[in-house]
Amino acid sequence: MQPLTTRYRVTILMLALAIAGCATSEIIPMGTDTYMISQTSAGGMFTNMSALKSEVIKRANAFAASKDKVAIPLASHTTPPGPGQMPNFEYQFRLVDRDDPRATGAALVPRPDMVIENNVNAPPSSSAAKGELKSNDLYSELVKLDDLRKRGIISEDEFES
Repeated sequence: MQPLTTRYRVTILMLALAIAGCATSEIIPMGTDTYMISQTSAGGMFTNMSALKSEVIKRANAFAASKDKVAIPLASHTTPPGPGQMPNFEYQFRLVDRDDPRATGAALVPRPDMVIENNVNAPPSSSAAKGELKSNDLYSELVKLDDLRKRGIISEDEFES
């Protein structure tokens, strides 16, 4: 038996990828009316991410139609293709009745993967604190003016005014 040439190995690998295609999870309930579906493509860098997303959303819509409902998007997460990582699209949606106002004009709103909050409490803004700040400013101004008077840069009348 002859060893396989590189050309045949590449052909077999491409055929295996085509057969493997995509790994799609079942539609998973996350609550009473909230669901998630995820799909991973074995195409790697050659994956058409728009087609992957479209396929997942079509499956979610078909699931909703089978229940006589409408799927409205809640959130999504995309893992782009990269070295050692297969592309993935996760989609979360809610089922609502067809006459529900949320069923019209629903769209995915981009959300950050991480939110950093600054929870440091600022000191209370009170009139007493403001008055104290003003008196400190007035004092420092008087000290500066007194120094200018002592050096003879301004006169006694200018200092008094």
